Amino acid sequence: MTVELWGLKTCDTCKKALKALPGATLRDVRANPLSADEIADLLARFGDKAVNRASTTWRALSDDERAGDPAALLAEHPALMKRPVIRAGGAVHLGWTPAVRAALGID
Repeated sequence: MTVELWGLKTCDTCKKALKALPGATLRDVRANPLSADEIADLLARFGDKAVNRASTTWRALSDDERAGDPAALLAEHPALMKRPVIRAGGAVHLGWTPAVRAALGID
């Protein structure tokens, strides 16, 4: 099964997921940004949960920016994406929660 993680190479949670998923590849969304279609798919699947409102990037935004379109925010600030996004065997998972690890057969 091909496993691809979307995240940041400097993200500790992404590093943990990569270590636990042998053979997985990481797409650093800062170096290789998501397309408009990929962002739209994420928002369709996960809604507002796709935007990490606990991040330092989010806290640095003005109130006007925070009120903006989530797709535009994710396009302009890739670090706002909740991570990792894990694409495995046709399924797409968001985050590195116990439920996601269980779905992937880890833990």
